[in-house]
Amino acid sequence: MQETQQNGKKYLTGAELVIKALIDENVDTIFGYPGGQVLAIYDALEAHRKQIKHILTAHEQGAAHAADGYARATGKVGVVLATSGPGAANLVTGIATACLDSSPIVAITGNVPTAQIGRDSFQELDIADITMPITKHNYIVKDIKDLPRILREAFDIARSGRQGPVLVDIPRDIQSAKIAASDLADEERGRTRFRHLPVPSRSLYGIDDAVKLIKSAKRPVIYCGGGTVSSGAGELVMKLSEKIHAPVGCSLMGLSAIPTAFPANLGLTGMHGHDYATEAVRSADVIIAIGARFTDRATGSKGELVGSAKIIQFDIDPAEIDKNVTDAAYVIGDLRASLETLLETLPDEPSSDEEWYSSALERKMNACTTIIEDGGWLTPRGVIDEVNRATGGTPVITDVGQHQMWAAQYCDITEERGFITSGGLGTMGFGMGAAIGASIALGKRPVVLYTGDGSFGMDLIELATAVSYNVPLIVVVMNNSSLGMVKQWQKMLYRRTSQSELHRETDFVKVAKAFGAKGMRAVNTSELKEALNEAMGLVTKRKPTPFVIDCVIDPDEKVVPTCLG
Repeated sequence: MQETQQNGKKYLTGAELVIKALIDENVDTIFGYPGGQVLAIYDALEAHRKQIKHILTAHEQGAAHAADGYARATGKVGVVLATSGPGAANLVTGIATACLDSSPIVAITGNVPTAQIGRDSFQELDIADITMPITKHNYIVKDIKDLPRILREAFDIARSGRQGPVLVDIPRDIQSAKIAASDLADEERGRTRFRHLPVPSRSLYGIDDAVKLIKSAKRPVIYCGGGTVSSGAGELVMKLSEKIHAPVGCSLMGLSAIPTAFPANLGLTGMHGHDYATEAVRSADVIIAIGARFTDRATGSKGELVGSAKIIQFDIDPAEIDKNVTDAAYVIGDLRASLETLLETLPDEPSSDEEWYSSALERKMNACTTIIEDGGWLTPRGVIDEVNRATGGTPVITDVGQHQMWAAQYCDITEERGFITSGGLGTMGFGMGAAIGASIALGKRPVVLYTGDGSFGMDLIELATAVSYNVPLIVVVMNNSSLGMVKQWQKMLYRRTSQSELHRETDFVKVAKAFGAKGMRAVNTSELKEALNEAMGLVTKRKPTPFVIDCVIDPDEKVVPTCLG
């Protein structure tokens, strides 16, 4: 820290305390955009640029999504920094996205000086009140003495229990205020941290009830949600599946809990899930839900997609119990600890119906094969299969729309946290920022972003960021000249469309080149293979270049199945 001397004492500013806190929390990267009310923080950051790398995005929303992508790719807390007013407001969608998907980020915002709050000062905004419903907790720092404690708490809250976003709003005068290092040392001696939830005991948390139901199950199904991924419990899920002979279905957020190639993995279930996966869930007599919240996309509008099975819910958040479904048993606590206890307690011999179990896996093996081209158009399945072959299990990020569901259905996922998407909020424009954050978090590993022409139109400005930092990013645009998912639902529900067809002449290849990236358009298989070959050559170079592939698909292509329940 750059300490100043005064009256024989060493002093630190509030801004310097912010950077000290980030260093203490082992933060190596932050994403942000400077402005008037965070100038002091940025000046302090500049003095420590070798310890903390700052990624300057094109827009604050992109910075929030990048911090989120960083968090999802690593499990570490992502950090975003923005100024007051519009800067802070532009973070809101990113914070809400992280909240709905339980992603740990800390958002640091500047604000007008304390004396000017409530006076409609230039770029004044009550961001704490605005974000209260979409954060685990938020703070307005009113005294520099509280700043170290608040920042410590923010990180602890973000990553403990059910993870999520925390906002810390720091007025400009607090950033410039000074505190004696000796006073800081006194404060640090009393530092405390939040304690995580205890390891579950059988009597208190219902393990015995869960074991009893599983032992009696003839058609058990394991259902993985996003909590399985955030807790790193995928390996234990596979052990449980093998032990009790249960197929595994996944929610959208739970897809990267276990590899696609795991024999018992049936993949995506629910509204847009595979027929064989949904059939297995519907016919189950016991569903073992691990870190899943049973939203309407999982259960259908009438709850019929989960059938009549008895449900055992494992979750770290007591609020999820009996919220969307009625549980026959539940276990509250850290998922890894809960599953370890469960595995130790269950008998070695499975009780499941072997014929039913084998047939569930067989239906997956007999699923439809790839169609590369159909009627002169590239097909979504064909595009994704070609990308799978070319990239070899590269981490996947998606925007939101039809392409998101196609990616969820057909991507090869080889590693935990290898599929990143906006599930709860369904945020179009999430993809570019998240992909940049994920790649940087993974040491600039190549990543693939699946997006649509609608979603890409919302976040393509972050190509500038990807180029500036040589992010090895392959952007695959499923271009159907429409807001495909909106159009599909309009036709299903209203028999006509309204404002969902995009009458645009945007040339995404030229756009990519204008930003300093590269790109190609693909209308058939040979062009797609050529584009992928060139893309892989550019993103694997020592100094990578982002690459955009504009894939032309049938405007009437649909996501199937679509189950309302």
